[in-house]
Amino acid sequence: MKRGAIILATTLALASCSSTTDPLTGQAQRNNTAIGAGVGAAVGAVAGLVIARNKSGSDKRKAILIGAGVGALTGGGIGAYQDRQEQELRQQLINSGVSVTRNGNDIILNMPSNVTFASGQDSLNPNFFQVLDSVAIILNKYPKTILDVDGHTDSVGDIGSNQALSERRAVNVARYLNSRQVDSRRLQVIGFGESRPIADNASDAGRAANRRVEVRISPITQS
Repeated sequence: MKRGAIILATTLALASCSSTTDPLTGQAQRNNTAIGAGVGAAVGAVAGLVIARNKSGSDKRKAILIGAGVGALTGGGIGAYQDRQEQELRQQLINSGVSVTRNGNDIILNMPSNVTFASGQDSLNPNFFQVLDSVAIILNKYPKTILDVDGHTDSVGDIGSNQALSERRAVNVARYLNSRQVDSRRLQVIGFGESRPIADNASDAGRAANRRVEVRISPITQS
């Protein structure tokens, strides 16, 4: 399998999402067993689809959402919209272990594996559900954005295994957000394996930093 960006078909990855109703809150509750099985099937079904991430993928999602009536941001309204969303995300994610950074008009949520997943596993840590619930509430409040959910690993182990793990983890984050009513048309899931480190894999701290899922929140604008 070629190293790099592997785009998983979002509709396949999300279609098998299973949930029940929490008797205390009345809200949908994620079924971990069903989701884990669905993720494996989805990843296997599209493993041969290898596409480098490029602008055309973003443009397609934007066009679909604009055509569906979501609308686009223009001019100074782009930065102001993202400023408000960034502020709310920062407030919600204090002490959560998730960092919020800004790159131009993009907002990046860095979800390190020590708070999202058990070591070497792809099932979400149940203690992290509440954090993702808070993220989903804000994403739904600001629908004029597209969302890239990117999985990353450290360099320990086999390249192919790391690639597959990064895909499964990213899919699980995207599927959970979708289970909280985040529009699947906004989502694109990509596994990068060990190919995009942000720290030195020679140290424990560096490897820990590299094991992460990132959610990039980009504004919908007219092409």
